[in-house]
Amino acid sequence: MHHPAEHSPLGKSSEYVSTYTPGLLFPISRATKWAELGLTAQTLPYTGADLWNCYELSWLTPSGKPVVAIGEFAIPADSPNIIESKSFKLYLNSLNQSVFADRAQLEATLAADLSAAAGAAVQVRVRSLDEVQGMALVRAPGVCIDDLDIEVPGYDQPRPQLLRCDEQVRTADVLHSHLLKSNCPVTQQPDWGTVVVDYQGFALDHASFLAYLVSFRQHADFHEQCVERIFLDLQRLLQPDRLTVYARYVRRGGLDINPYRSTHALTIDNGRLARQ
Repeated sequence: MHHPAEHSPLGKSSEYVSTYTPGLLFPISRATKWAELGLTAQTLPYTGADLWNCYELSWLTPSGKPVVAIGEFAIPADSPNIIESKSFKLYLNSLNQSVFADRAQLEATLAADLSAAAGAAVQVRVRSLDEVQGMALVRAPGVCIDDLDIEVPGYDQPRPQLLRCDEQVRTADVLHSHLLKSNCPVTQQPDWGTVVVDYQGFALDHASFLAYLVSFRQHADFHEQCVERIFLDLQRLLQPDRLTVYARYVRRGGLDINPYRSTHALTIDNGRLARQ
Protein backbone atom coordinates (compact mmCIF):
# COMPACT_ATOMS: atom_id res chain seq x y z
CA MET A 1 0.00 0.00 0.00
CA HIS A 2 1.47 3.35 -1.03
CA HIS A 3 1.84 6.08 1.56
CA PRO A 4 -0.19 9.21 0.72
CA ALA A 5 3.01 11.30 0.82
CA GLU A 6 4.72 9.35 -1.95
CA HIS A 7 3.41 11.81 -4.55
CA SER A 8 4.69 14.78 -2.53
CA PRO A 9 8.15 16.42 -2.93
CA LEU A 10 9.36 14.39 0.06
CA GLY A 11 12.46 12.34 -0.77
CA LYS A 12 12.76 13.82 -4.27
CA SER A 13 15.05 16.37 -5.85
CA SER A 14 13.16 19.67 -5.95
CA GLU A 15 13.70 22.91 -7.80
CA TYR A 16 14.35 25.90 -5.55
CA VAL A 17 11.64 28.49 -6.17
CA SER A 18 12.28 31.90 -4.60
CA THR A 19 9.17 33.81 -5.68
CA TYR A 20 5.76 33.42 -4.11
CA THR A 21 4.22 30.08 -5.19
CA PRO A 22 1.35 28.86 -2.97
CA GLY A 23 0.83 25.88 -5.27
CA LEU A 24 3.92 24.28 -3.73
CA LEU A 25 1.91 23.31 -0.64
CA PHE A 26 1.04 19.60 -0.67
CA PRO A 27 -1.93 18.63 1.54
CA ILE A 28 -2.32 15.04 2.76
CA SER A 29 -5.70 13.83 3.98
CA ARG A 30 -5.79 12.79 7.62
CA ALA A 31 -8.62 10.35 6.88
CA THR A 32 -6.37 7.43 5.88
CA LYS A 33 -4.39 7.48 9.12
CA TRP A 34 -7.51 8.16 11.17
CA ALA A 35 -9.03 5.02 9.66
CA GLU A 36 -5.96 2.98 10.67
CA LEU A 37 -6.60 4.10 14.25
CA GLY A 38 -10.33 3.36 14.05
CA LEU A 39 -11.30 7.02 13.86
CA THR A 40 -13.27 9.27 11.56
CA ALA A 41 -13.58 13.04 11.43
CA GLN A 42 -16.83 12.68 13.40
CA THR A 43 -15.43 10.43 16.17
CA LEU A 44 -12.18 12.13 17.16
CA PRO A 45 -11.76 11.76 20.95
CA TYR A 46 -9.41 14.73 21.19
CA THR A 47 -8.96 18.37 20.38
CA GLY A 48 -5.70 20.21 19.82
CA ALA A 49 -3.38 21.52 17.16
CA ASP A 50 -0.16 20.88 15.28
CA LEU A 51 2.11 23.77 16.20
CA TRP A 52 4.84 24.44 13.62
CA ASN A 53 7.77 26.81 14.15
CA CYS A 54 9.70 28.11 11.15
CA TYR A 55 13.19 29.49 11.78
CA GLU A 56 13.99 30.29 8.14
CA LEU A 57 11.34 32.85 7.24
CA SER A 58 12.36 35.78 5.02
CA TRP A 59 10.83 38.20 2.53
CA LEU A 60 11.47 41.61 0.93
CA THR A 61 10.14 45.05 1.84
CA PRO A 62 8.86 47.31 -0.98
CA SER A 63 12.33 48.89 -1.11
CA GLY A 64 13.91 45.48 -1.72
CA LYS A 65 15.41 45.12 1.74
CA PRO A 66 15.31 41.55 3.18
CA VAL A 67 13.59 40.80 6.48
CA VAL A 68 14.12 37.70 8.61
CA ALA A 69 11.69 36.46 11.25
CA ILE A 70 10.29 33.38 12.97
CA GLY A 71 6.90 32.01 11.98
CA GLU A 72 4.46 30.13 14.20
CA PHE A 73 1.60 28.18 12.63
CA ALA A 74 -1.18 26.31 14.46
CA ILE A 75 -3.07 23.78 12.32
CA PRO A 76 -6.22 22.39 14.02
CA ALA A 77 -5.99 18.70 14.91
CA ASP A 78 -9.37 18.10 13.26
CA SER A 79 -8.47 19.77 9.97
CA PRO A 80 -9.13 17.52 6.96
CA ASN A 81 -5.48 17.68 5.89
CA ILE A 82 -1.97 17.90 7.22
CA ILE A 83 0.63 19.74 5.13
CA GLU A 84 3.62 17.70 4.02
CA SER A 85 6.72 19.23 5.62
CA LYS A 86 9.01 19.49 2.60
CA SER A 87 6.29 21.19 0.59
CA PHE A 88 5.79 23.55 3.54
CA LYS A 89 9.50 24.42 3.46
CA LEU A 90 9.51 24.89 -0.32
CA TYR A 91 6.50 27.20 -0.01
CA LEU A 92 8.20 29.26 2.70
CA ASN A 93 11.34 29.47 0.56
CA SER A 94 9.21 30.91 -2.23
CA LEU A 95 8.71 34.00 -0.08
CA ASN A 96 12.44 34.82 -0.02
CA GLN A 97 12.40 37.07 -3.10
CA SER A 98 8.79 38.17 -2.75
CA VAL A 99 7.69 41.66 -1.72
CA PHE A 100 5.17 42.28 1.06
CA ALA A 101 4.04 45.71 2.19
CA ASP A 102 4.39 44.83 5.87
CA ARG A 103 4.23 41.98 8.36
CA ALA A 104 0.44 42.11 8.49
CA GLN A 105 0.17 41.47 4.74
CA LEU A 106 2.57 38.54 5.03
CA GLU A 107 0.61 37.02 7.94
CA ALA A 108 -2.66 37.37 6.05
CA THR A 109 -1.16 35.70 2.98
CA LEU A 110 0.28 32.84 5.02
CA ALA A 111 -3.01 32.31 6.86
CA ALA A 112 -5.02 32.22 3.63
CA ASP A 113 -2.68 29.79 1.84
CA LEU A 114 -2.17 27.43 4.78
CA SER A 115 -5.87 27.41 5.65
CA ALA A 116 -6.73 26.51 2.06
CA ALA A 117 -4.26 23.60 2.13
CA ALA A 118 -5.30 22.33 5.58
CA GLY A 119 -9.02 22.75 4.93
CA ALA A 120 -9.46 24.66 8.21
CA ALA A 121 -8.46 28.00 9.70
CA VAL A 122 -4.72 28.07 10.47
CA GLN A 123 -3.48 30.58 13.03
CA VAL A 124 -0.33 32.46 12.01
CA ARG A 125 2.04 34.61 14.01
CA VAL A 126 5.23 36.16 12.63
CA ARG A 127 7.69 37.46 15.22
CA SER A 128 10.87 39.46 14.88
CA LEU A 129 14.11 38.12 16.31
CA ASP A 130 14.00 40.83 19.00
CA GLU A 131 10.62 39.51 20.12
CA VAL A 132 11.92 35.95 20.36
CA GLN A 133 15.41 36.48 21.76
CA GLY A 134 14.16 37.37 25.22
CA MET A 135 12.38 34.02 25.56
CA ALA A 136 14.29 31.51 27.67
CA LEU A 137 14.41 27.78 26.99
CA VAL A 138 11.92 25.79 29.04
CA ARG A 139 12.04 22.38 30.69
CA ALA A 140 9.47 19.73 29.89
CA PRO A 141 6.93 19.56 32.73
CA GLY A 142 6.57 16.71 35.19
CA VAL A 143 8.85 13.82 36.07
CA CYS A 144 11.46 12.65 33.55
CA ILE A 145 11.27 8.85 33.28
CA ASP A 146 14.36 8.32 31.11
CA ASP A 147 16.60 6.96 33.89
CA LEU A 148 14.27 4.05 34.66
CA ASP A 149 15.75 0.59 34.12
CA ILE A 150 13.75 -1.18 31.44
CA GLU A 151 14.03 -4.20 29.20
CA VAL A 152 13.41 -3.43 25.54
CA PRO A 153 11.63 -6.24 23.67
CA GLY A 154 11.83 -4.69 20.21
CA TYR A 155 11.89 -1.55 18.12
CA ASP A 156 9.92 -2.47 15.00
CA GLN A 157 6.44 -1.27 15.92
CA PRO A 158 4.51 0.42 18.73
CA ARG A 159 3.66 -2.15 21.39
CA PRO A 160 0.67 -1.00 23.47
CA GLN A 161 0.61 -4.43 25.14
CA LEU A 162 3.65 -3.27 27.14
CA LEU A 163 1.61 -0.59 28.93
CA ARG A 164 0.60 -1.23 32.53
CA CYS A 165 -1.49 0.66 35.07
CA ASP A 166 -2.87 0.16 38.56
CA GLU A 167 -6.65 -0.02 38.24
CA GLN A 168 -6.98 0.20 42.02
CA VAL A 169 -5.51 3.70 42.09
CA ARG A 170 -6.69 6.83 40.32
CA THR A 171 -4.24 9.69 40.33
CA ALA A 172 -3.13 12.88 38.60
CA ASP A 173 0.33 12.70 37.06
CA VAL A 174 2.62 14.56 34.67
CA LEU A 175 5.62 12.85 33.09
CA HIS A 176 7.91 13.23 30.11
CA SER A 177 10.54 11.39 28.10
CA HIS A 178 13.14 12.58 25.61
CA LEU A 179 13.53 9.09 24.11
CA LEU A 180 10.88 9.17 21.41
CA LYS A 181 12.28 8.37 17.97
CA SER A 182 10.41 7.34 14.87
CA ASN A 183 11.19 7.46 11.16
CA CYS A 184 9.74 9.38 8.24
CA PRO A 185 7.47 6.93 6.37
CA VAL A 186 8.84 8.04 2.98
CA THR A 187 12.54 8.89 3.44
CA GLN A 188 13.19 6.81 6.61
CA GLN A 189 15.02 9.79 8.11
CA PRO A 190 14.87 9.84 11.92
CA ASP A 191 12.48 12.11 13.82
CA TRP A 192 13.45 12.90 17.42
CA GLY A 193 11.02 14.17 20.04
CA THR A 194 10.18 14.79 23.67
CA VAL A 195 6.79 13.44 24.80
CA VAL A 196 4.74 14.92 27.64
CA VAL A 197 1.77 13.16 29.25
CA ASP A 198 -0.57 14.97 31.67
CA TYR A 199 -3.53 12.95 32.90
CA GLN A 200 -5.97 12.08 35.66
CA GLY A 201 -6.96 8.42 35.64
CA PHE A 202 -5.68 4.96 36.56
CA ALA A 203 -2.07 5.19 37.74
CA LEU A 204 0.27 4.63 34.79
CA ASP A 205 3.31 2.46 35.37
CA HIS A 206 6.17 4.73 34.25
CA ALA A 207 8.60 1.97 33.29
CA SER A 208 6.01 0.31 31.06
CA PHE A 209 5.31 3.61 29.34
CA LEU A 210 9.02 4.16 28.69
CA ALA A 211 9.34 0.68 27.15
CA TYR A 212 6.28 1.46 25.01
CA LEU A 213 7.80 4.73 23.77
CA VAL A 214 11.07 3.01 22.88
CA SER A 215 9.09 0.52 20.76
CA PHE A 216 8.42 3.42 18.31
CA ARG A 217 12.14 3.61 17.51
CA GLN A 218 11.91 1.99 14.06
CA HIS A 219 8.24 2.81 13.47
CA ALA A 220 7.54 4.78 10.27
CA ASP A 221 4.91 7.47 10.60
CA PHE A 222 4.50 11.23 10.68
CA HIS A 223 4.76 13.22 13.91
CA GLU A 224 1.02 13.85 14.10
CA GLN A 225 0.06 10.19 13.82
CA CYS A 226 2.62 9.06 16.41
CA VAL A 227 1.16 11.43 18.99
CA GLU A 228 -2.40 10.38 18.13
CA ARG A 229 -1.47 6.71 18.55
CA ILE A 230 0.09 7.41 21.96
CA PHE A 231 -2.98 9.39 23.03
CA LEU A 232 -5.38 6.62 22.01
CA ASP A 233 -3.36 3.83 23.63
CA LEU A 234 -3.20 5.75 26.92
CA GLN A 235 -6.87 6.68 26.76
CA ARG A 236 -7.86 3.02 26.43
CA LEU A 237 -5.59 1.99 29.29
CA LEU A 238 -6.10 4.78 31.81
CA GLN A 239 -9.79 5.57 31.28
CA PRO A 240 -8.89 9.14 32.19
CA ASP A 241 -11.05 12.00 33.37
CA ARG A 242 -8.63 14.14 31.41
CA LEU A 243 -5.63 13.41 29.20
CA THR A 244 -3.17 15.55 27.28
CA VAL A 245 -0.36 14.15 25.14
CA TYR A 246 2.02 16.27 23.15
CA ALA A 247 5.44 15.98 21.56
CA ARG A 248 8.04 18.65 20.93
CA TYR A 249 10.08 17.48 17.95
CA VAL A 250 13.60 18.46 16.93
CA ARG A 251 13.60 20.75 13.92
CA ARG A 252 14.47 19.50 10.46
CA GLY A 253 14.90 21.79 7.48
CA GLY A 254 14.29 24.85 9.63
CA LEU A 255 10.91 23.55 10.86
CA ASP A 256 9.83 21.86 14.06
CA ILE A 257 6.42 20.19 14.40
CA ASN A 258 4.73 19.90 17.77
CA PRO A 259 1.42 17.98 17.84
CA TYR A 260 -0.87 18.53 20.85
CA ARG A 261 -3.83 16.23 21.56
CA SER A 262 -6.15 16.59 24.56
CA THR A 263 -9.55 15.61 25.91
CA HIS A 264 -10.20 19.29 26.67
CA ALA A 265 -9.49 22.70 25.17
CA LEU A 266 -5.86 23.76 25.64
CA THR A 267 -3.96 27.00 25.84
CA ILE A 268 -0.74 25.90 24.16
CA ASP A 269 2.51 27.28 25.54
CA ASN A 270 5.03 27.34 22.70
CA GLY A 271 8.07 27.17 24.97
CA ARG A 272 11.14 25.85 23.16
CA LEU A 273 13.06 22.90 24.64
CA ALA A 274 16.86 22.67 24.63
CA ARG A 275 16.99 20.31 21.62
CA GLN A 276 14.82 22.64 19.57
